[in-house]
Amino acid sequence: MSARSVPWLAYASLASSMALVGSYVGLSKLLVAVLPVFLLAWLRFGMAAVAMLGWLKRAPHEPALGPRERRLLFWESFLGNFLFSICMLYGVAATSAVAAGVVMATIPALVALLSWLFLGERIGRRVALGIACAVAGVAWLALAGSEVSDASSPWWGYALLLAAAVCEACYVVIGKRLTAEVSPRRISALINLWGLVLVTPLGLWQATTFNFGAVAPSLWAMLVFYALAASMITVWLWMRGLREVPAPRAGVFSVMLPLSATAVGVLFLGETLGLAQLGALALALAGLLLATWPSRA
Repeated sequence: MSARSVPWLAYASLASSMALVGSYVGLSKLLVAVLPVFLLAWLRFGMAAVAMLGWLKRAPHEPALGPRERRLLFWESFLGNFLFSICMLYGVAATSAVAAGVVMATIPALVALLSWLFLGERIGRRVALGIACAVAGVAWLALAGSEVSDASSPWWGYALLLAAAVCEACYVVIGKRLTAEVSPRRISALINLWGLVLVTPLGLWQATTFNFGAVAPSLWAMLVFYALAASMITVWLWMRGLREVPAPRAGVFSVMLPLSATAVGVLFLGETLGLAQLGALALALAGLLLATWPSRA
């Protein structure tokens, strides 16, 4: 890959998408303290569905959806929207924002593995080193964070976060196949609609006993940001980047998720960050640069 052929705009889209995901993973700690998980997910998908009504229409140059694309859209939503949201929200409620960031840093390695298994995409030496660097950085963060994390967090909280990481890796790989046939905006709208359908029964069940008047206006504003960022902006940015970047290399950008989640935990949730944590984050960023920096033609 030469310097002239580097898809900088695609890289920026991927990095921005994962940074936004990390920010709402961290902020969701505040939301799940007030809103039940299924109700929160239902409100998220519902708000985003209204915002993306105009994105559902097929463009004139876009082919009609076939059976294969319809199946992929369902699985993209079921794994990347529905299950990811449920596992992540319950997991972060039981642990912490920093813990979520640590576990989510396994995503680059999971994406590379799934891309090799299901897409047949080659993992280059530099991409492999970048993945190893990113994972090592977050492993260091995990060890450093053990001094400040809540030792009483249940094991199933971390298991749910790991399940969310697997779902996010599947989301990356399936999305790579979808972007070959469907526009990023339409993918975003359709998988959000599927998420709304899947969570509506559970959301309505929790809504019947919930006191909406107890929610502060600031939390409603945060919920609107969460809905638009999680279902609309991040998905569009990610699908746009995936059109130009192989899945293993794109997966390395998911290191921005733990970095952003950790930053939110420190800046807004009062969690501490020492020199060891800063070193771990620097190592993770070095992995990102190693995998994406242009090489000689």
